[in-house]
Amino acid sequence: PYYVDINQNLFLEAYLHSSDSNLVLFVDTCVASPTPHNFTTVTYDIIRKGCVRDPTYATYYSPYRHMVRFKFNAFQFIRHSPVVYLQCELVVCRAYDYSSRCYQGCITRSKRDASS
Repeated sequence: PYYVDINQNLFLEAYLHSSDSNLVLFVDTCVASPTPHNFTTVTYDIIRKGCVRDPTYATYYSPYRHMVRFKFNAFQFIRHSPVVYLQCELVVCRAYDYSSRCYQGCITRSKRDASS
C-alpha cells in the first residue's frame, strides 16, 4: 500500500527488465477501482486505450524506451471508499515498429455508418 492525501500527486514508473534494448514500453490503460478484484463494474479511467481520461494525468520524460513515467492526482471514490486500487495494462513493442500498438497512441472507436 501507498498512502497519499487527496489531490496529492501520485508518481508512477514502470520499467521493463529485459536484455533486449530494442523494446518500447507503452501505457495503454490505467483504471482505478474501490475494490481490488473488480476492475469492470465501478471504475474510474485514468487512461484507456492510450487516451487520457483524467485531466491530472501527465507523462514525464524517460531516459529509456523501456521505462515510462507518469503522474495523476490521488482521489477518493465517491465518498464511500478511502481506498483506491490501480490496475494498469502496458504494451511491449519493438522499437521503431510504427505499425505496433506502442506507436498508435490514442485509439478511439470508429463510428458505424448509419446507412439503411
